[in-house]
Parts: sequence; structure tokens; C-alpha cells
Amino acid sequence: MSAVGEPDDELLGRVLLTRVLEPGDDVGGRWVREFGTAEVVRRLREGGPALPGASGKRWAGLLARAEAARPGHDLEAARDAGVRFVSPGDAEWPGQLDDLGDARPLGLWVRGRPSLRMWALKSVAVVGARACTEYGAHMAATLAAGLAEQGWVVVSGGAYGVDGAAHRGALGAGGATVAVLACGVDRPYPRGHTQLISRIAEQGLVIGELPPGDHPTPSRFILRNRVIAALTRGTVVVEAAPRSGSLVTARAAQRLGRHTMGVPGPATSGLSAGVHDLLRGEAALVTDVAEVVELVGDIGELAPDRRGPVLPRDLLEPATRQVLAALPGRGVARPDEIARSAQTAQDDAIARLYELRALGYVERHGDGWKLTRQAVMSVRDGRGPC
Repeated sequence: MSAVGEPDDELLGRVLLTRVLEPGDDVGGRWVREFGTAEVVRRLREGGPALPGASGKRWAGLLARAEAARPGHDLEAARDAGVRFVSPGDAEWPGQLDDLGDARPLGLWVRGRPSLRMWALKSVAVVGARACTEYGAHMAATLAAGLAEQGWVVVSGGAYGVDGAAHRGALGAGGATVAVLACGVDRPYPRGHTQLISRIAEQGLVIGELPPGDHPTPSRFILRNRVIAALTRGTVVVEAAPRSGSLVTARAAQRLGRHTMGVPGPATSGLSAGVHDLLRGEAALVTDVAEVVELVGDIGELAPDRRGPVLPRDLLEPATRQVLAALPGRGVARPDEIARSAQTAQDDAIARLYELRALGYVERHGDGWKLTRQAVMSVRDGRGPC
């Protein structure tokens, strides 16, 4: 959870609002910004006068939802499922989500051990059609595996088709992946991906805006896509028909100033028509991992360049320092060797290696990891391991 011990009023208020307001509700987001969480919750709980912009019918619906909400119960259910709630302002909150303005999530339910903020610093979205072709699945898996091998975190929506292929490609390469769901993170959807999403939660992260047990709806799928776009440095659309939801992700990425990329397909394929429309606009054509990294590697200042100054080792969590200390001074070590030396599980070691990668301490080489030149130099200069 975002608080130690008993949850505070701000946390409880935001958890309650995830039951009351739909994801992406910019009117509700404006209420929170202008009046504060506590006042919005008070009005909803006490049946106070409607807040600006709410019709009588809508306000009555919100009051009914607020009356039924049990934030304490939601937090307990989340804790039992190994899920935490991350709010804006928390140390783990990814600051790039603030670019969504009043449509920013009230908070995110997070399932998995790694730090969401650290993983989001070096992430790329790979999205596309649910009913994809063999070509689409192959390209999604190949791109995701290549990105993972170069130390990038692959983000997608956990759906059938391109999303599933992207997640599997990253996992198969021993890499990092994040699934952004349009339902409660404790109830995998689609059901056919229960095993995949459980594996992502073990090796990576599963996140969402909806509280435990909540169900997906068509509008929630669409609104979920803005989180994928905002969270990542860029979005790659592999296959998409003209009305595909993945195009919503791409257009959200464009509005947010992120790179938008498309993988071309046959001119005769309806599943490539949406991608080709993107490519006729401002999207960049990409055909391999090198072309993706060439674009997203220069985006903004979301993460320190791995050739830049290395952050002090003392700022790392003890378990992360232990993984860092397990890397040899020279050469490459496999994740299982690093985990054994650090006395931790291999999945935990991989998660912490990706955090260290985002901070510039380590880099991935094939199936192994090694210290960056700056990390080695800091030892030689007598400044400690990092």
C-alpha cells in the first residue's frame, strides 16, 4: 500500500473514488484538483450539493456509488491478493502519468514486486489487433523479445492477439513486461489469459485503475489505453483495423508528445489498414527493434541516460544493492548466477536488474547482465561500487 500501518484519509478517499468515478473522468479529476480529495469524498458521503458540472441525475448516481463503497474492505482484499495501491505523489508513482491532466488516474492498483516508477522510465508499448494474423503475432513477439534483450520494459494490455504475443515475447526473452488491465488486477481478463497474466505478475507487473473484483466494459478498455500511452516513451502498433482500439492508444500517445510507430503490413490486409493510416500521418515506420530504440532512446528526460552520471549506491534499497553487488567487476553474468549470489529468487533478481538498468548501473548483453562503464569506473575512482 502507499501508506505504512493504518491507511490515511487521503488514501482511503482515493480508493473510495475508484469505486465512484469511472477511469479518465476529467470532470471528477478537476473536482479532486480544485476541492481536494477530502472535500469531494465528504460531499459524496454526506449527500452534499452537487459539484460543478454534475447534473442532478449524474450526482444521484455518484451518491449511490459512494454509499456502497467500502474502501477499507477494498484495501484488505487487495492486500490478501498481493496488490498495493499507488497514488499520485507516492514514491512509486510514475510522474509521466501527470501529463494526462485531470484525466490522470486517481491511483493505480499494482500487482507484482518491481517498482512501477522505475520500470516505466524505460518502457515501450507494443499493441495491436486481438484477431491478429500469424505475421502480426510474429512481429509483436520478435519486437518485444528484442526490446527486452536491450533492457526495455514492454507494456501492453494483456488481451488476445498482439498484446499476448508481446507479453510472451518479453517473458520468453527473460525480460520485463507490464500488463495494463481494464478490470480489477485480481481477476485476470480475458479468462483465457489467466495463466499468462499470473506469470506476468510473478515476473513483472499487472496494473489497473479499477478496484479489486471490478469487471471490464467496452468503455473501460478504451479509457485504459490512455494509461498505456502516457506510461511509456512510445507506442508501436503492430496490426490494427481502421476501428481498432490500439489506434486510440496511438492517438493518445501523439497527443501526449510520445513517439508513435507502426509496423507496415500487406496493402491487401484489412488488419494493416489502420496502421497504414497512422503511417500516412505523423507515425514513424518501424520494422525492427533497432528502429524502435533509435526513436524512443532520445525521448525527453524521463530517465537518466545510461552513459550519464551514476546515482549513489546508498539511494538503492538494500535488496537492490545486494543484486548489484552480485554482478562481477568484469564480464557478463546470467540472471540465475546473479540470483544465487544475491541469495534471492531469479524473478526478483530480474526485476531489480531492470530497476538498475533504468538508473544506469547495469546493461543487458544477450542472456546476461554486466555493470556499465560508469559503474566500473566509480569503483576504480574509489567512490564505492556505485
